[in-house]
Amino acid sequence: MVTVTVYSRQGCHLCEIAEKSLEDLRKELVFTLETLYIDGNAELEKLYGTEVPVIHINGEHHDFYRVDPVRFRTCLEKYRQHQ
Repeated sequence: MVTVTVYSRQGCHLCEIAEKSLEDLRKELVFTLETLYIDGNAELEKLYGTEVPVIHINGEHHDFYRVDPVRFRTCLEKYRQHQ
């Protein structure tokens, strides 16, 4: 099973939109979705700072700020083909 991780911040409007978009795609494309909040985690704040939301597919960086559904589908399918 593929895991999609969203690195997020509390109260982040773009993060909420990205999470909603991914939740809608999850129903269609079947993957596990997890949200990790970087607030208070010095290491994650240093890595991602104001670039949230940051999206990873099975631990590999996919994108940040917004979810492009077409690009996400394409990347997810390519990832599955190489497993």
